[in-house]
Amino acid sequence: MRGKDKLIVALDVDTFSRAEELIDVLSPEVEIFKVGIIPFTKFGGEILKKIENIGKKVFLDLKFHDIPNTVAGAAEAGALKNVFMMNFHCLGGRRMMEAARDAVNKTDFQTRPILLGVTILTSMSEEEMNSMGLNGKVENKVIELSRLAASSGLDGVVASAKEASAIKREIGEKFIVVTPGVRPEFSEKGDQKRVLTPKQAIRAGADYIVVGRPIIHAKDPLRAAKKIIEEISEISLRG
Repeated sequence: MRGKDKLIVALDVDTFSRAEELIDVLSPEVEIFKVGIIPFTKFGGEILKKIENIGKKVFLDLKFHDIPNTVAGAAEAGALKNVFMMNFHCLGGRRMMEAARDAVNKTDFQTRPILLGVTILTSMSEEEMNSMGLNGKVENKVIELSRLAASSGLDGVVASAKEASAIKREIGEKFIVVTPGVRPEFSEKGDQKRVLTPKQAIRAGADYIVVGRPIIHAKDPLRAAKKIIEEISEISLRG
């Protein structure tokens, strides 16, 4: 893939006008936009149509987690919206993820979306994870959940770049790893705990990286996106 095909920009904004402005500014370079729970709840239909109309791709980041039948219905609805990828909490269990897979596979979609399992959020520390009853090391739990996602028929997982190489090693190179919380050297970490730079993330084995605030809050969002794409392209060309 080209460097720009590996970058996903998170449209974590409060208004449709700001999202629309960012899409227009970034579309010369950015191919994939992430629509999460805030923009989707506020203006989801409008933003999905805007992205589709200009020929770009959507990562629908709603982290579905409910009973299997409900999640299957949501997965079918996402596939019918022609999203590029969407995700499901691995902690919802095997039956839930299998139901999502089956619902998507029988849907009359234009292109089958990439189905991802959400492992452990990149904002969560090991101490926080353990306090939830998920005892052990973060990396071990991420690998365990990744195996569950793979055996449930999902195409990949959302995980920190710090676990990407271990996931690839355990499950295989074709298993997709999408890495959120990536922070370029020119930006602050914010509330993220387990983060790497774009260069480090790609070297670690991430197939896609998700970047939000360092781009959408930059004085020149397009320039910030270009810098990240150049960094990714440099690594991709070197192999």
